[in-house]
Amino acid sequence: MYEKIVKRWIDIVLSCLGMILLSWLYLILIAAIKIDDPGPAFFSQKRVGKDGVCFQLHKFRSMKMSTPHDVPTHLLKDPDSYITRVGRFLRKSSLDELPQLWDIFVGHMSVIGPRPALWNQYDLLEERERYGANGIRPGLTGWAQIHGRDELEIEEKAQLDGYYVAHMGLGMDIRCFFGTIVSVLKHEGVVEGGTGAMAADREKACK
Repeated sequence: MYEKIVKRWIDIVLSCLGMILLSWLYLILIAAIKIDDPGPAFFSQKRVGKDGVCFQLHKFRSMKMSTPHDVPTHLLKDPDSYITRVGRFLRKSSLDELPQLWDIFVGHMSVIGPRPALWNQYDLLEERERYGANGIRPGLTGWAQIHGRDELEIEEKAQLDGYYVAHMGLGMDIRCFFGTIVSVLKHEGVVEGGTGAMAADREKACK
């Protein structure tokens, strides 16, 4: 009942309000992105949604037009070299995720849920399958995002996503929502290059 009706209506109301109230910010960010690196302000990418059905996820473009399209950030040889000046601010503040309010409104995503994996992130998808995390709508933010975000290894992230699925409800979503606000304000868990960068840093430290 909660997932199919209550949660969906909450998603519709919050995403609609967000797009209306933040429309002025959208215009400012669009202009800044285009001035910094000419090209489209929005970026779309094939992601895996509920029950494995793929959809096009939208973001504000934070990387240069020359960046390989369907390559996860942690698999790029030097991810920092691809990020624009405005993009660095967008990623650190998580403002690059704002266009996903539309994805939530149309039903591809939810406000709270596991972050949608790229179609070719087979390791993450396989781990999530073990915990039933592929069977719900992916989210703008979730339990894993307030417990480490980019700092998490694949297995740990999947476990946290599974914990969310097992405890999904209004109380859990409220905790994730306000926990995300705190994490964003503190810039917690943001690591350019993701888990790959963390692993590389640990490897260097051991040498």
